[in-house]
Amino acid sequence: MPKLKGHKGLAKRIKITANGKVKAGKRGRRHRNSHMSGDTMRSLNQKKLVHRHMLRRLERVLGTRLHIAEDKTAKSDD
Repeated sequence: MPKLKGHKGLAKRIKITANGKVKAGKRGRRHRNSHMSGDTMRSLNQKKLVHRHMLRRLERVLGTRLHIAEDKTAKSDD
């Protein structure tokens, strides 16, 4: 059976880090931004880690294995 092709449109919109985490651009930057402050617009420039519940779908579309990003706010049971 031939190899499955990954979704090229999605691959161009995200970045997979060396550890397998997925970073993507934030929403809300396309139009109707004149009411937003400069601080808000600059914060939308930065990339953001994709939520864990989206990784399984991204794995299927991209045809690659991804890792779950560690949650920094989670408390350990030590």
